[in-house]
Amino acid sequence: MNQMSTIEQTYTVEGMTCGHCELSVREEVLEVEGVVAAAADHRAGSLIVRGSADGDAIRRAVESAGYRVAG
Repeated sequence: MNQMSTIEQTYTVEGMTCGHCELSVREEVLEVEGVVAAAADHRAGSLIVRGSADGDAIRRAVESAGYRVAG
């Protein structure tokens, strides 16, 4: 049996200015296969993702929500 490990990844997200921004990012990221939890914070400009998802897929989801992952 092949099990993917669950890890926590933190991203800096540019452009979030309010709670609605956080919700938009969170909803898009939760659609990514392998993501089990996501929390965005517009004040800190951060996104914490838990799961086995690929970082590139998470970046694409953030961009799809209209924001940018720094770095």
